[in-house]
Amino acid sequence: MAEDLINNKDIYFPSYSGTNEKLITLLNRASQTLCEWFSKADKNGPLPFDESFKCIMPAEDGNPVEDLFSEIETLLNNSFNPVHPGSLAHLDPPPLIFSILGDLIAAGLNNNLLAYELSPSVTLLEESLCKWFAKKIGFNDFSGGIAASGGTLSNLNALIAARNNAGLGTNPNSVLLVSEDAHSSFVKCIRVMGLDTTNLVRIKTDNQGRMDINDLRKSLDKCSIENKKIFAIVATLGTTVRGAIDPIKEISEICKQRNIWLHIDGSIGGIFAITSIQIDGLNNINQANSVTINPQKIIGITKTSSLLLVSNMSSLEKTFSTGLPYITSKENIINRGEIGIQGSRPAEVIKLWLGLRFLGMKGIEEILKSSIKRKDFFINKICKNRFEIYSGPLHIISFLPKGLKEKDTDSWTQNKVNELMKKNFMLSRPKFKGKHYLRIVLGNYNTNESHIEELLKILDANQ
Repeated sequence: MAEDLINNKDIYFPSYSGTNEKLITLLNRASQTLCEWFSKADKNGPLPFDESFKCIMPAEDGNPVEDLFSEIETLLNNSFNPVHPGSLAHLDPPPLIFSILGDLIAAGLNNNLLAYELSPSVTLLEESLCKWFAKKIGFNDFSGGIAASGGTLSNLNALIAARNNAGLGTNPNSVLLVSEDAHSSFVKCIRVMGLDTTNLVRIKTDNQGRMDINDLRKSLDKCSIENKKIFAIVATLGTTVRGAIDPIKEISEICKQRNIWLHIDGSIGGIFAITSIQIDGLNNINQANSVTINPQKIIGITKTSSLLLVSNMSSLEKTFSTGLPYITSKENIINRGEIGIQGSRPAEVIKLWLGLRFLGMKGIEEILKSSIKRKDFFINKICKNRFEIYSGPLHIISFLPKGLKEKDTDSWTQNKVNELMKKNFMLSRPKFKGKHYLRIVLGNYNTNESHIEELLKILDANQ
């Protein structure tokens, strides 16, 4: 009976009555296929890609279910697998189980967060969850936020609101100040906003990778002399290469003195701000006008689950509201498509909500503390006499052998990445201040101390 249902291709959509037995059968099989792939991770490694992998496009007639599941398995077997304990290259941890379920529910609902009438419960859920996050980081009752597909889009939403708030929407002299170690996506943001890279002013960093306050003041004065109009300063809460945190307290004081919008890119480290975990430099995050937080980068919320939090929701409404003339609005309810760049959006916030509800604050803190513990273990074990190490308060470390010439870092890191991949360890090799480094991101909950010791042994880097 089940096989007949699977092969009945006349059924395309969930039924509005009955048992939806075909869908149940397919979901069960898909779940089994996915879980079998997870279970093979230890044998296959983090990235078992076959160069002969082919993507088959739709034919005149639809394919039978057996063919589709065979292609699903091929797709899975040629994908990056974040559950492997050697997956340590990027900010992509294993997926939280209840967040996977949230993805399923969101897809099944197929609600649209463009408007309340298209997603009544999910609209209220996203509004409430953003408010909860905003209050957790210390914002007031006027605060809130909006979810978006990744940190780049959350940052862009914030910067457009900042420029609009400053009355510089069409001013070609408007500039944005970021540290020289800020995320590369700010170049993209500037381009999307119709500005040139000269409108992106980069501030030097100190020997800890933090924005240099003296250079910030000099740059502000120079901008004033050159009649450049500053619409925002961005402080980074967790830089990509070493996890450094800019001096938020000092930057926020300067922003208040000069009436400049402060945005904090907390894509990497912002999630720590909702907990009681003590992280150097995390104080005063509530002095910002806007903050980006990406729970997907460490606690395993399935992609995407980025949030933009703002101290005053009216700044988003004034910037993005168009009226949505084809949508019926409800009094005192803000249509979510009116407070950000995106119009239609899936109910992805369900993944975040279910994941957080499952973990609770204790579970969230356990995951975050474990990442710091792994970072500390790695730093304590690596031979500091032989390696230069770049790290900060978070769970990211970049390192190189001491004395290695700049021109030799490219080949050394590439050779090491290849060697480690053969041993089922995946590290990245970012370029930083003219050199290539090996970078390890210790946010993988499946990685334990024995894995780290094995990695250091392969690198011949033990203390």
